[in-house]
Formats: sequence, C-alpha cells, structure tokens
Amino acid sequence: MSNKEDLQHAAGTAGIETIHNGNGHTEHHPQSFWTKYVFSQDHKMIAKQFLITGMAWAVIGAAFSVLFRLQLGYPGERFPWLETLLGHWAEGGVLNPEFYYAMVTMHGTIMIFFVLTAGLSGTFANFLIPLQCGARDMASPMLNMLSYWFFFAASIVMFSSLFLQTGPASGGWTAYPPLSALGDAMPGSRQGMDYWLLALALFVVSTLLGGINYISTIMNLRTKGMTMTRLPLTIWALFFTACLGLLSFPVLLSGFILLLFDRHMGTSFYLTDIFLNSTGQALPNEGGNAILYQHLFWFLGHPEVYIVILPAMGIASEVISVNARKPIFGYAAMVASLFAIAALSFLVWAHHMFVTGMNPFLGSVFVLLTLLIAIPSAIKVFNWLTTLWRGNIRFTPAMLFAIGFVSVFISGGLTGIWLGNSTIDLHVHDTYFIIAHFHLVMGVAAMLGMFAGVYHWFPKMYGRYMNTTLGFIHFWVTLTGAYCIFWPMHYMGLAGMPRRYLDYSQWQSFNQFQDLNRFITVASIIVFAIQLLFIFNFFYSIFKGRRVTKQNPWESNTLEWTTPILPPHGNWEGEIPEVHRWAYDYDKDERGFIMQTEPVGATEVSEPHVVGSTKSIS
Repeated sequence: MSNKEDLQHAAGTAGIETIHNGNGHTEHHPQSFWTKYVFSQDHKMIAKQFLITGMAWAVIGAAFSVLFRLQLGYPGERFPWLETLLGHWAEGGVLNPEFYYAMVTMHGTIMIFFVLTAGLSGTFANFLIPLQCGARDMASPMLNMLSYWFFFAASIVMFSSLFLQTGPASGGWTAYPPLSALGDAMPGSRQGMDYWLLALALFVVSTLLGGINYISTIMNLRTKGMTMTRLPLTIWALFFTACLGLLSFPVLLSGFILLLFDRHMGTSFYLTDIFLNSTGQALPNEGGNAILYQHLFWFLGHPEVYIVILPAMGIASEVISVNARKPIFGYAAMVASLFAIAALSFLVWAHHMFVTGMNPFLGSVFVLLTLLIAIPSAIKVFNWLTTLWRGNIRFTPAMLFAIGFVSVFISGGLTGIWLGNSTIDLHVHDTYFIIAHFHLVMGVAAMLGMFAGVYHWFPKMYGRYMNTTLGFIHFWVTLTGAYCIFWPMHYMGLAGMPRRYLDYSQWQSFNQFQDLNRFITVASIIVFAIQLLFIFNFFYSIFKGRRVTKQNPWESNTLEWTTPILPPHGNWEGEIPEVHRWAYDYDKDERGFIMQTEPVGATEVSEPHVVGSTKSIS
C-alpha cells in the first residue's frame, strides 16, 4: 500500500470492531449498545451525539431568552408559574434581578459555545469530512470520541451550575473582570463563576481535540484524485474553522486560567487597588489591568464569530448549488474569500474595545481592518446570488434555509459596517443596536445554516426524510419571527437604549419602547414554540419518517452519496471511490449532474475554476 492507503486503512481499523478481510471489504465485530451508541468511535455516530446534545442546549438557552424577554415585555407583572418553575429565583412570580443577569449570561454562553460552536462544527465537521474527502473515518477515532466526551463533561459542569444555591455565573457571557474576578461582588460571581470557567476550559479541550482531527483528516486522508481544488466548499469552510479554533481558543484558555489565579491565588493580572463598597477598603492587588482580559477574550471572540459562521457558509454554498442545479459561481474566489476572512479575523479584535479609551490612531487601524473584512464577505454574497440567478431552483426546506441564511447574513452584516466605524460605535456600543447586529449576523444566520444542513443531510444520517410540510412551516415562522424580534432593536439602539437592564418602565427616555418590547417578547415566544415543532419533526422522522430508497436522493455530486443509504463504520463497503472531477458539475453537457467519481471525457473541461484546465487531472 501507499502511505495514504496505509493512513486510510489505519483510520478504518482504529476501532476494535473494524477489520479488513483482504478483499477490499470492511467487516465489523459485533458491537454492544455502549460501543455503538455511547462510546462510539464512528465519526457519524459522534456527529449525531454532537447534534443532539447541541439541540438539548439550544432548548435550554432559548428558554432562558424567553424567560428574560417576559421580564422585558411585561415588567412588574407576576407570573405564578415562574415561582413554581424557578423557586426562590422568581419569588412572587417576579424574576429576581440577580437571576435575570444569570439567565442573560447563561443564554449567551450556551448559544455561542455549546450550540453554535460545538453543535454546528462538531456535527458537520464530524459527519462530512470523512464522507466528502473519501476517508474511512477521522485520523484518530479515539481522540474524536474524547472530543465529544470532553464537550459532554463541560455540559454537565455548566448544567450543574444552574442548581447552585448562589446561582450560575452572572457576569455576562464575556465574564469581564473585576466583576468576574471578585467572588464577593455578587452571588453570580461566587461558585457559579468557577463552574463557568471550568466548563469552558473543558470545552476548549474538546474543541482542540476536534480541530486537530479535522485538519489531519483533510490534509492526509483524502481519497485518490481528491486534490485540494476538488474539495467541496463545505470542507474548505470546516478546514478554516478548525484552523481558527486551534489558533485562538488557547488564548481564551490562558485568559481563563489567569482569571482563576486572580480569584483564588491572590495574583493581580486583572485586579488593582479597587475600593469595595462592602468594606470601604481597597483591595491588596496592585498593577493589574482589566483591559488585558478584554484583549485575551476578544482575540478569541472575533475569530469565534467566524468559527460560528464559516461552517454555515460552507453548508449554504453546497445546498444552494445542489438545489439551484448550477455549478457554484466562482469556486476559487469562494475559497480565497474563506481564507481572507479567516486571516483578517485575527486582526480586528479591538473593534470590540473602541470604548475602552484606546489611542484614536490605533482605533483607526482597527477600523480599516474591520472594514476590509467586508470585502471577502461581499464576494461570497455576490457568488451565492449569482449561483441562484436563473437557476432551476428546487425549494426544499434545506434550500429555503440556505436562502434565508443569505438574506439574514446580508441584512445583519450591513449593520456591521456601522459598528466597524469607531465614531459611530462609541454611540451605539452596549445598546440594543449591538444585540440586533450580532444576533442576526451570528446567531440567526448560523442557526439557519445549521437547519439547512440538518434537512439536507438527514437522509444520509438516518436513512429517512424529515417531514417537508413541517419544514416549510418551520422556515417561514423562524425567518419572519427573527426579523420581527431583532430588526426593531436597531431603532431602539439608535435611540440610545442600553442593553442588559431588566426594567425600562421607569426610565422616561425609553419607556416609549414598551409596546415594542412587548411585541418582541410575543414574537420570541412564537419562534421558540416553532423550534419545538422542529425538534418533534426531527425525532419523529428518525423512527417514522419516509424511508430513503435512492442512494442519491438530491442528485448531488459529492462522495457521501456514493455510500450505502445507511453507511457502515468505514463508510464504503468495498474500495473507496476514486475522484476524477470537482464537486460542482451540474447542468453540464445536457446532464443534470455528474458525480465526482465519473471519469472525465477526453475533450471535457473538468475543472472550470482552474485556469487552463482542459482535461482530467490524473
């Protein structure tokens, strides 16, 4: 065997249940329930574990948002069922202010890290990378399994913090010191903050284990003929996402470790001689700087935006091309723009810190770099719209969510140009304008991309289809509701309405928005309810959905559709197919689609995105 074949064989036989019989076929030892469904080393099962755990966290995180939206929409009103649900945190049916801030903190942490990072990347990187690259499994199935279990351990620690007597962390999802560094500052700064830091430290370990695996598999385990220029855009997006995580998450971990030192070991990385209201005395700490934490946090925080959005971009690119029945427009430009976004994301972190008093010249540098990142984003939008233009579009639920992703990414991204300008950002920072911007461009857009991926690859995951009618209802209510929730917040933010306050009713400047706040609350309840419909559709379809009878139901070109309807561990029952062309030969030579495995004709242009390509690359 060649070196690559040796690696492929090793990946396929790393699990004890997988053997090679010498005839090019993969066989499996009998597996117990625990080795097949719980401690599985099959990348497809691990992807499902990430997905279902992420869905559970999404319900919890979204439920928190509904609870604090009730407080914002109906301040002062009593809901007796809240006391039944939350106990002393909602005594008399009214939310405790400290628990309100804890819910805001946990909502942000859960949705950004546990849902949109682990749930999105963990699911689709695990599921698609081996299948679309032509690999038996990940480079290290054992590390892949550990990456999920570190995430699960982080989930247990974070969930446990909800039941502490003093409550979970409540210093905001960014956990800025000195509030997060002083255990006596408020109840949510005590034990809950330690749980929060420990959970995210475990989460970072999970992310690093996964990222190493994803990069190694893409670089080393591609099947014969699968050159880098033949990779689907989903794989390119997941590759750059893994690179971002591998380079940026260790910086966040270092910031958390220093914060723990300040909390428990008397160090002064972030603390200085602050006077405490409770004692009137200054802290013994000297020389620390809370701004240092902001630098460390946002050096991860802005790449994190693209760790969340890049997988959704890759999924949308694939789904749009498949369902528009057209080649993706500008493949090389799409890859280049992914690289540009990834590179620039490391150079723009301080635009989150314009209000910290930084030197205006330094601020102008970050303004320039921030506005530059809009160029590759605009390239991607242009190419998506051009792919859709005059396409023979099939409006499947996945396609609708992919188009919705493009819509929300445009509308949310345009407001980023405002926030990238320091002179405007000084006025709208920490207002509802910020909430509107990042929820649209990062939260809603990424979730729409995730839904597109679930609907599109569900037949390959479970061998059944999700209900299409319920999928259409899910899409239209989600998209409409998302705009109803977040678009009005732009106007509230421009009026100066600050975020993170639990009651605006006594604030003369902003109580004019009370009816609008109530409207947003009602919309958020409706959108949350429709996500429960999606969860019902998902789990019902696993067992009762219409069975898949065609190996390639979407008539797609990529390798995952050459596997059996329900692929075994090892993916292909025989030899791994050889690749002869790029992933987007749609509507070519009077044919609707041509699989990557089909040899290229003698006079056929195999890769139009490669300049001068007139024949197959062998």
